[in-house]
Amino acid sequence: MYRIGGVEDHIHIITHLHPSVALADLVKDIKTSSSAMIKAEKMFKHFTGWQIGYGAFTYSVEAKSNLINYVKNQEAHHKANDYKSELETLLEEHKIEYDKKYLL
Repeated sequence: MYRIGGVEDHIHIITHLHPSVALADLVKDIKTSSSAMIKAEKMFKHFTGWQIGYGAFTYSVEAKSNLINYVKNQEAHHKANDYKSELETLLEEHKIEYDKKYLL
């Protein structure tokens, strides 16, 4: 794990995965354990659980420092760009077809 950060409506996790680890399993484990902790510690009054689904993007190892800095500066970044705009940009940059009705 290199960096975790986010704002009120989403988080970013910068990490690497060993080829034997399935991304879906990692996300499931993160959501399950963090939900249990958030609820047990009453960290966020209105938290009921994570959304269904997630987005994941791969980058070259050379991009790691830029990605870490990007996550460090989420609050400033999201003053200019909301979550939906950010996700649409990422999907378009990675040439992923999507239906806007499925975006939050």
